[in-house]
Amino acid sequence: MINPIENIIGQEKVKLTLQKIITSGKISHAFLFRGYEGVGKEDAAIKFAQAIVFNSKLSDEKKQLYISQIGKLTEPFIKYIFPLPRGKNEADDDRPYEKLKEEELDLIQEELNKKSLNHFYKIQIPKANFIKINSIREINHFVSLSYEESLKRIILISDAHLMNEPSQNALLKNLEEPPPNIIFILSTNYPERLKSTVISRCWNITFQPLNNYEVAKVLHEKFDIDSALADKIAVLSNGSVTQALKIINYGLEELKDKTIKVLRYSFGKKYYSAFKEFENFSKESDTEYFELIISLLIHWLNDFYKYRTNSGELIFKDYIETFEKFYLRYPTIDLLPLANRLDEISSRLKNNINLNLAISNIISEISSVIPAK
Repeated sequence: MINPIENIIGQEKVKLTLQKIITSGKISHAFLFRGYEGVGKEDAAIKFAQAIVFNSKLSDEKKQLYISQIGKLTEPFIKYIFPLPRGKNEADDDRPYEKLKEEELDLIQEELNKKSLNHFYKIQIPKANFIKINSIREINHFVSLSYEESLKRIILISDAHLMNEPSQNALLKNLEEPPPNIIFILSTNYPERLKSTVISRCWNITFQPLNNYEVAKVLHEKFDIDSALADKIAVLSNGSVTQALKIINYGLEELKDKTIKVLRYSFGKKYYSAFKEFENFSKESDTEYFELIISLLIHWLNDFYKYRTNSGELIFKDYIETFEKFYLRYPTIDLLPLANRLDEISSRLKNNINLNLAISNIISEISSVIPAK
């Protein structure tokens, strides 16, 4: 048997830290796994739980059984808490699934099955916008389940920032008086949305973006993406498997074409035409699509610098004529400050900035770098 921690993709510092924690024999009752979305936080949490079993004094037969069950997210070895929709007339003292419709329950089970087979998979359930307080209260039921007494069990809370204040307060009671042999792991992209009292009771472990090779490896091995496409997409992923999958979902060439049109109209100060390019966004994914466009805009600006200085491979190499024409007209222009400003606008989207305002800001920023005639 191989130590499950060795199977974590990338995150070498995290792997070293987790192994040291296990080897020390002094495992904290609560951890906060923080970092960008799509860098393997939950995959690492599950493998950490498996590694605790691997390093235990249980028989090899039991180790194999428990490691397998943890990988399948099976209770009573691990409890996986994630956002759920609210059922009709559901009260906070109802069980989490009690008032949900049969089709909702079927979908949840289907999504959990996908997650159990691929820990990088992101569960997607309509109207599941927050972690319900009754999901947190369900922890007491999990703790009461019979199990191997010497076995430490894991409660993994996905998207922990989606707990509202009552849910966080309910969790805080467990963190203040942790049940024996229970380890809490909170996974989040937005730790700043958690109460400071929750954060202070967790051992904070920060995850870094994956490198291009690691993203491509996950895409190919976990999502069956053609290796050539995986390599191409990984360069644009900013170290996030989630970002890479979004690009694949929307279509790389379509996104690139949209990016070029936005640049062409904005540089030409054709504001109406530039704004029209953003009109066909679906309401459910406005911000998601827009963030991808901003990311590609920044990549084009960085590519122009590479083209002008003859340094590095171009992501937009299929659109080389855009660099040639732009360079002929503006041979001394510096676009890197513009890339920084676009990145700032993208960051503000996470704080629920008005989308139309953000689009207007993007177009205005791009057009402003071109000198008035």
